[in-house]
Amino acid sequence: MSQPVIQVLDLGKLYRIRSTERSPYSTFREDMVNGIKRFVRGDFGQSQSEDFWALKDVSFDVHQGEVVGIIGRNGAGKSTLLKILSRIVQPTTGEAIIRGRVGSLLEVGTGFHPELTGRENIFMNGAVLGMKRAEIKKQFDAIADFAEVEKFLDTPVKFYSSGMYVRLAFAVAAHLEPEILIVDEVLAVGDAAFQKKCLGKMGEVSERDGRTVLFVSHNMSAMQNLCSRVIYLEGGIIMDDGNSQKVIEQYIMVSNNSKNQKNLAKMIRNNNELGMKAKICQCYILNSRNNQDNIIKFGEPFSIVLSIIPYQEIKHASVLVRIDSLMNDAIVTTASESQDIYFDLIPQQTVEIKTNFKDLYLAPGQYWITIGLRQDRQGIDELCQICPLEVANILYHKNKKFSNTWGHLEYYPVWDSR
Repeated sequence: MSQPVIQVLDLGKLYRIRSTERSPYSTFREDMVNGIKRFVRGDFGQSQSEDFWALKDVSFDVHQGEVVGIIGRNGAGKSTLLKILSRIVQPTTGEAIIRGRVGSLLEVGTGFHPELTGRENIFMNGAVLGMKRAEIKKQFDAIADFAEVEKFLDTPVKFYSSGMYVRLAFAVAAHLEPEILIVDEVLAVGDAAFQKKCLGKMGEVSERDGRTVLFVSHNMSAMQNLCSRVIYLEGGIIMDDGNSQKVIEQYIMVSNNSKNQKNLAKMIRNNNELGMKAKICQCYILNSRNNQDNIIKFGEPFSIVLSIIPYQEIKHASVLVRIDSLMNDAIVTTASESQDIYFDLIPQQTVEIKTNFKDLYLAPGQYWITIGLRQDRQGIDELCQICPLEVANILYHKNKKFSNTWGHLEYYPVWDSR
């Protein structure tokens, strides 16, 4: 097997934060401000600092032609990793070996000089990548056409909008033929049509030209469609590295569990301190045999039951039930008010409301249930993705065979309070 084009070996990056030491580059004003802060804190001892490892013991290889996604929460170390690979930041430990020319798009306007025109910046970026003027001129028309900024090529880029910046920067990075293309979460600045265009271009340069792409994004659908492999970072450490669907599902499950705990804590705090009208205290799933189970067979009828504790009298309350995919896409949404079904809630009398789903052929996989309580379309309480639902690849109807053409959804919510 050929050598990897990117080889990361025990990479680590240490930052020193909250230091009260005087920087050799600090101004008199900064020294005065820091002195006053130390006085207010009562910190008259020796200077203190805190070490923060943005990356720690990160190792992986990327081979030519691979499209690798990097995911993780904000602060996980994704941008730090890409800056090290782009030679913008030096690592504290370990090394990153790059075999090939790198084109980076890490933030809006990366590598652009604001006083130069779009035309001049294209030639400057090409020169930085080591390309000859003739090579740049050959790709110039394609860059201008892709970026859709032909009328503004002779305008200084400091007058460009953020969207125009990104369009031109991505066009330059993608067309000036670097062997390795590194793209951070900058495509979110562009509109939906341009994002789709960029994702298509990244797939094209990988499949047709055999170039390597490293892609950071919070758009999990785009990540799964574009990348065959995903690296999951958490706290500067690689938590998983492998098949995109498997890694993304793990990341979303972890993220949603963390989010649910925060939602529950917030709900309890609001109840104790802010005097909520009512709260949702429970949600569970019943299968076709009326047993509580989060796993149902494909095509099996099921029910979603939620329990509500009212603290005040509520007239004409309604509930909402939504089934989300692991990619946070809403698959099915139903609300009792859409069927003119409302509930009157009496203080301190717990009520259970059940929604029945029949002939809902959800594809086998994992889902999340979101539930909400409303009055006059105003939210009273909501639990986002609080209950998992898994559809097993086992047929409920023995006489039916699974067909990829099935896509028609029919559901019959039945709202019962008891």
